[in-house]
Amino acid sequence: MIPNLNNVRLRDKMLLLYFLCVFVPILLTNFIFYNVTTASVKNQRMQDISRALEQVKNEFLQEVEDTLQVSSVFYTDHLLNEIIETKYEHPAEYVEVYDSYLRRIINTSSPAYNSVDAITVYVDNPTLLYSGGIVYIDQNVKQQDWYREISSAKPSAPILMRTGQNGQLDTFSVIRRMDYYYYSRQENGHFLKIDMRMPIIHQIFNNLNLQGRIYLLNDRGEVEYSNDADLDLHAGAVPFEQVVTPERTIEFHKGYGQSNHLTGWSIVGRISEDEVFQEVRQNRNFIVLLTCLNILLPTLIIVWITRSLNVRLVRILKHMKKLKNQHFETIQDEGSSDEIGQLTGEFNRMTLQIQSLINNVYVADIQRKNLELERRHAQLNALQSQINPHFLFNALETIRMRSLMKDEEETARIIHNMAKIFRNSLVWRRDMVTLKEELDFIYCFLEIQKYRFGDKIEYTIRTNEADLSISIPKMSIVTFVENASIHGIEPLKQGGKIEVEIRQSAGELFCTIRDNGVGMSGEQVEKLHGYLIGEEEMGERIGIQNVIYRLRMYYKDGLNLKVRSKVGEGTEIHLTIPIEKHENKNLYQSPKVF
Repeated sequence: MIPNLNNVRLRDKMLLLYFLCVFVPILLTNFIFYNVTTASVKNQRMQDISRALEQVKNEFLQEVEDTLQVSSVFYTDHLLNEIIETKYEHPAEYVEVYDSYLRRIINTSSPAYNSVDAITVYVDNPTLLYSGGIVYIDQNVKQQDWYREISSAKPSAPILMRTGQNGQLDTFSVIRRMDYYYYSRQENGHFLKIDMRMPIIHQIFNNLNLQGRIYLLNDRGEVEYSNDADLDLHAGAVPFEQVVTPERTIEFHKGYGQSNHLTGWSIVGRISEDEVFQEVRQNRNFIVLLTCLNILLPTLIIVWITRSLNVRLVRILKHMKKLKNQHFETIQDEGSSDEIGQLTGEFNRMTLQIQSLINNVYVADIQRKNLELERRHAQLNALQSQINPHFLFNALETIRMRSLMKDEEETARIIHNMAKIFRNSLVWRRDMVTLKEELDFIYCFLEIQKYRFGDKIEYTIRTNEADLSISIPKMSIVTFVENASIHGIEPLKQGGKIEVEIRQSAGELFCTIRDNGVGMSGEQVEKLHGYLIGEEEMGERIGIQNVIYRLRMYYKDGLNLKVRSKVGEGTEIHLTIPIEKHENKNLYQSPKVF
């Protein structure tokens, strides 16, 4: 009779399961396995890796030799050397020669150029035009590292080095002086630069038979190329001794010996020991025998032990699925005292508590949140309705007084601006507008103020054209401009100036409103800053206080407001709100500057 394990502690069951089904079988089989197969498989794998590394070495050498062969063809091409040495009296003569010969031989789409990505001939003949593959040697060329290297090399000897643009050395190039027919020209001269196809190099060093890191070392022991993603070689070669060696790594070396152009170079492979030993598990017949021994006995023991666990665990799982669908049924347990029995009791208590919480707390909390959302929505509508009349009544009074004092046709233009303000302020179908629409609103207001005060007020608006499509809350900036005009500039006898600058950076929109008006006292500045953290009821607030409260409802902690002002020295307001995208472009000057 199978003993009943329902009252045995789960820890004791796991210990029994571990020693009988895991520890003893694995210890025995692994001892036999590693003593029999490790040595032979390791030697075979080491030979395979060595052959693969030799293949990488030979394929790279072949690519270099193919490129050198192409360079030799150009180097000994008598017609090419004659063309680049000829002084052309008219550009048309060179164009004819280029189309008839140079364009064909420099075209790298030829099958003969499988290893070549680009061919460039650098000449010191100013009568040759800049064209595909022909480049004049100017000061920029002379500052290149490859030019200084080939200039100091012995004549006719090609060199292999990494080149690139803007300091990014990402291409292998073969460079040589074009002096096969013109030995006497030692100053400047002509140079041939052939760039190798880097995708082919990348494919060679990412050999599928080598699951490790491969390094190409030059004759100075520096890494020129590697498939190591953690190694940045774009700025130049890195000493190999500075490359960190991972733990448990086997290192392989393959030198190029006395190769004509790769003398002293070598290929180094670092392969993880896990990669070397991965084929240990592939000795099938022996593994199958040991696997059967490891599975048969543990399976019988595990079935016996888990028999007391499975039925009750499945029953708990079924009740948990019912609980997910809000069926709060308790489990009828037999009163077992092991861990599963305790889990069943805790599950029953949890089910009853969740049912109580849902009935007593969750429903009431949802109702409270719905009421809070409705209250916030009502506050937002009230705020929007307060901002509009405050501005419109001031603007209407300005136009009315001016019209009574002077009979001018200019008033028609101001009335047109006023119509725009009415249209934007009285219609609140949408609260978010683009920055361009907000700027139009600001222009209309400042034009009215300009009409009212004449030369007493000047304004400048700067923004970025690419930022005009950014969405912001309606009338969020114009209220600050209105405050600067009415409370800052209007009290001055000699007039003043308002500056508005809007830009985006790092995902935020920065708005600066600056005036040289009467300024504010420290108490007034602190009062404005206090609007950011105040929790007062909305009441009848209008103006800046209303706008700040409204922006807080939109952006919460993302809103930032800084006010700098002193009495008699003007006011500067910095408003920062978050946006979703940003592009850094130059600011442009608004065409309307007064």
